[in-house]
Parts: sequence; structure tokens; C-alpha cells
Amino acid sequence: MTASRLVIRAVRDGGVWASLLAVTSLLRAGAETLLPAVLGRAVDGVLHDGGTSAWPLGYAALVAAAMTGDVLTELAIGTSAAAATARMRHRFVRRLLALGPATGPSSPGLAAGDVTSRAVTATADTGLAPSALILAVTAVLPPVGGVIALLLLDPWLALTFALGLPAIIAVLNAFVRNTSAVVGRYLTVQGTIAARLVEALAGNRTVAAAGTADRETARILAPLPELAEHGHMTWRIQAATAGRGTLAVPLLQLAVLAVAGYELAAGRLSAGGLLAATQYAGLGADIGPVITQLGRLARARAGAARLFPVLERRPPAHGSAPLPTGAGRLEFRGVSAAPVLNRLDLAVPGGRAVAVVGRSGSGKSLLAALAGRLTEPDAGEILLDGVPLRDLSRAALRNAVGYAFARPVLFGATIAEAIGGDAAAAARAARADGFIRRLPDGYRTPPDAAPLSGGELQRLGLARAFAHPGRILILDDATSSLDTVTEVEIADVLTRDPRTRLIIAHRAATAARADLVAWLDGGRIRACAPHHELWADPEYREVFR
Repeated sequence: MTASRLVIRAVRDGGVWASLLAVTSLLRAGAETLLPAVLGRAVDGVLHDGGTSAWPLGYAALVAAAMTGDVLTELAIGTSAAAATARMRHRFVRRLLALGPATGPSSPGLAAGDVTSRAVTATADTGLAPSALILAVTAVLPPVGGVIALLLLDPWLALTFALGLPAIIAVLNAFVRNTSAVVGRYLTVQGTIAARLVEALAGNRTVAAAGTADRETARILAPLPELAEHGHMTWRIQAATAGRGTLAVPLLQLAVLAVAGYELAAGRLSAGGLLAATQYAGLGADIGPVITQLGRLARARAGAARLFPVLERRPPAHGSAPLPTGAGRLEFRGVSAAPVLNRLDLAVPGGRAVAVVGRSGSGKSLLAALAGRLTEPDAGEILLDGVPLRDLSRAALRNAVGYAFARPVLFGATIAEAIGGDAAAAARAARADGFIRRLPDGYRTPPDAAPLSGGELQRLGLARAFAHPGRILILDDATSSLDTVTEVEIADVLTRDPRTRLIIAHRAATAARADLVAWLDGGRIRACAPHHELWADPEYREVFR
């Protein structure tokens, strides 16, 4: 899919309203094209038939049709844009979520603020495609109809008009080319500002503590002059194009009027024909509506170009295999993953607790991400109860593996919804029930309205993991912010949990409570044994210092 094909898809997303817009804009264009001819006939009728001709009534009917087309067109423009934007936004967000961690800060050009800018602004710009494309096509019909009408009135009139067409075509071509480039750069800079703002907001405590608010403000707003320049350039292009068009219209009309006057004097053209020829010359040279719609179409294509790099990414493919009956045995066979893991082998027995330890940067969190397929290995295979993770269906995999993170993010309208399942029981297991009940609305409190400490947030993340019905529980440094007493209590809960537990551990006490310890060193498992056996090795003890 290219940006142009994405624009076409957005046109289809306009649905029935885009179809209505096509009909109403054609009605309006047809009426505009016929009006000069009917007006000329009406004038000739008044001059020759003494006002008994029916052409004035036809002219009035065409004016009414044009007005009706205007009203319906405006309604269809807004509604088709809303429908296309909504569908494109849903498509974009679904792809973002399907890509998962692939859209994280490590992905080039996909910082959180930039992604938000694309999801909000670029989808709205792409949503202009139905009306812009349809109206651009129908805006061409009156000028084309004007040229054909001049040919039918008198070939010399059409020949005179045709001499000015190359200049008009050159103006339109330059406008489309320059506008597309400038609008694309404008949206890119806009995304850069949004990305920097989100970064600063995420680290606002650090900014406040370091006293660097002024420096961060300057960094965030540094691209503003470039943004302003691109915005001014857009208006300059439009102004220059409109100016050239404004100059071309009267010159062409004057040339056509001169030839029409000569034809009238020679008796080859009536007075009504002269009036119609003058109006058709203006209609044929009126590129203002075409410029407007081409500008909107260029903006829609620039928006599509911003969405395309995300929509073209293929999410991880899932198989269709169900999860067989098993205790949750997890196996790593020759797994390599940049930058640290190299041909790693590890077997986590079903129903047991295995602590993964190693020095900082040894790849513990990477191992945890691989265990639940939050990221893909470069080589090797990971199996759950004998089935490769890539062969499992998405539902089977996500139902089987639950996670708790060091910095959990809560989703949902309430705390209970954020935890899921039997929220109260899970919260009690995570030692979170007490402070949740002290919140203003208890379990009905919205997560963003709850004043939570780092330890309380981690306990809610643990509660969410405990509420997960899967057979494997992965804790990625999920108790690092807990006080010692609470950590011991939660460790006791984990000891009684029948699921397979893979625990990223930084403390010797945590490793000591696990059934086995997987010692990660040099990109591989150096040893896998109970903590008390490994403790005899001074290098192992050094890991915890």
C-alpha cells in the first residue's frame, strides 16, 4: 500500500456520503455548465419572441438545482470527511496496538508524541480525501464543459481559448507539486514538536528537579520558526497561484470576447451567444475551485504519507494452534536476540518459580519480553508446553501469559476495570486492597484520579497479573519499588501460586525464594540451580553487590 492507494482507500471509507457527494457535486457542476447556454437562449428568446419563451423558466430551474446541489454538497463534505477520518483512525490505532512494542521509543520516527500527532492530525487530513478528490474531479467539469460549449458555439472561440490553456495547466501542475512537498514538511515538523512535548511531560519531575524548564521549553519550541516558514510558504504558493489565475481569467475572457464580437458583427453569433461565450470563457479559465480542491487533496496525501510508514508495517504473524494441556513448561532453544542474548538455552519447569539474575545490561528484561512474545528473537525457538510461541493463536498466547512490570500503566475507567477478573481477590493477594478502599471511590476510582506512589502502582500491576487466568506469570522487576515487608508478603503469595513463574530478580532474597535461579551471563545461561547451590560461587555473589 502506498500513500496514493491509502488516499483511494480513504475515499472508499467515505461510504454512502462520498457517493452522495459525487451525485450532488455532479448536479451542481452540470447546472453551472448549462447555465450560460440557457441564459443565452433566454436572452435570444426575449429579443426575438417578446418574452414568451420558456427558457427563463429553465434558467430559474437550473439556479434552483445549483442551490440544492450546494446545500447537499456541503452536508456530504463534512459527513464523508468524518466517516473517513473515523475509519482511518480506527485502522491506524488497531495497527499500532497490533504492532505492540514495535511502536515504542526505540522505533525510529515513532516517538509517543509523533505517533499521537499522526493518530490525531494525519488521520484528519487523510479524511479530507473523499471530498477533495471528488470535488477536484467535478471542479474540472465546468471548465471542460466551458471549452466544449465554446467549440459548439463557434470553433474560433474554442481555438482562441485553447491558446491560453498551457499557461493554466502549468500553473496547476506547479501548485500541486509545491503544495504537496510543503504540506508534508509542515506535518513532519509538527510531529517533531509533539514528540518533544510528550517527552518533556513524561519527565516533568526530572525537569523540575534539574531546573531546566526554560531549556526544555526552548528545545520543544525550537522547530517553530521552521513550522512557521512552511506554513507561510503554503500561503505564498496559494497566493501566487491564485494571482496567476486571476490574471489569466480576464485576459482569456477579453480575447474570447473580442472574437465573439467579431463573430456577432459577421452575423455568425447571436446576442445570447455572445453572452454565453463570455461566461463560458470565464468558466473555462476559472481555476480557483480546482486550486482549492487540489490543495485539500495535497493535504490529504501528505497526511496519508504520515500514516503509511505505520500502516505498512506488518504485525507479528500468529498461528492458529490452540494451547495443549500442560503445566506451563517454557523452553528457550538456541535463542539469540540483539544486542546481548546469544544462542541461549533454558528450560523453565511447569508450575515452578525461576528467578533470572544477572548484571545490569545482561538481557534479563529482554528474556522476559521474549518469554511472552512481546518481542521476536533473531534466531532460535521458544516453546510453551511443546508448542512454538509463533504457532499459537494470538488469543491462546495472550490468555496463557500474564505480565507484571516495574512501571505498570493502568488502563480502564476504574481501578477494578484496570485490574480485571476478580479485582478484590487479586488486590488482596498483591496487598493493594487496603489503600484501594481508602481512595475516594474505592475500586470505582478512575486510575488517573488516584494519587498513587510508585510502590502502590506496582502493587496494582501485580494485582492485574494475579487476576490473569494464564498458566505463566512473568514478573519483570515488578517488586523493585516495594518495601521489604510487602515484598516478603507478596513473595509468599508467589510461592503458593500454582502457575509457572519467571521472575526477573535483583535481590538475593528474591532469588532465594525461587525454586531455581537462571544465572544470565555473557548472553547465555551460565548456570541454572537453586540459589543456595549457586551462592558458593563468589562470582554469583558478586551479581548482587
